Amino acid sequence: MKSATVQELKEELSELKPKELVNLCLRLARFKKENKELLTYLLYEAGDEAGFIRSVQIEVDELFQEINQSHLYFAKKSLRKIVRIISKYCRYSGQKATEVDLRIYFCQKLHDSGIPVVPNPVIRNLYQGQLKKARTLLKALHEDIQYDYERQLEKLEKTY
Repeated sequence: MKSATVQELKEELSELKPKELVNLCLRLARFKKENKELLTYLLYEAGDEAGFIRSVQIEVDELFQEINQSHLYFAKKSLRKIVRIISKYCRYSGQKATEVDLRIYFCQKLHDSGIPVVPNPVIRNLYQGQLKKARTLLKALHEDIQYDYERQLEKLEKTY
């Protein structure tokens, strides 16, 4: 089955009655966890972006506490999982400031965690990749916001 384009879907959805639209959304939510999470974000958390960021940061804190640091292999797997979760939430939000905030927060948590970043190339590349993504996104933000994040990024870049 060939999927329709976004424009075709938009046209078709605009012709539906509100009750049919609700049924379609609920049916979508039943099939995939990610669809349900996105719908939850759009309905409950999109209006309070600061609250959304705090809730993601709390989840990241919990995930960092669960990292098994006995062996770097387990630490790497856990860090990759955290980055995947952050990327998923950034897609839900779609706001560059939120993404910069979450990626900087990850780097700060990694820095504070005591996991050795420098001797391990995989962890170092993961850390530097998050800083690079944050720096790239930073260019698209307003100058006043850029300044605040720029100082945080410089501090994180100096450490490693």
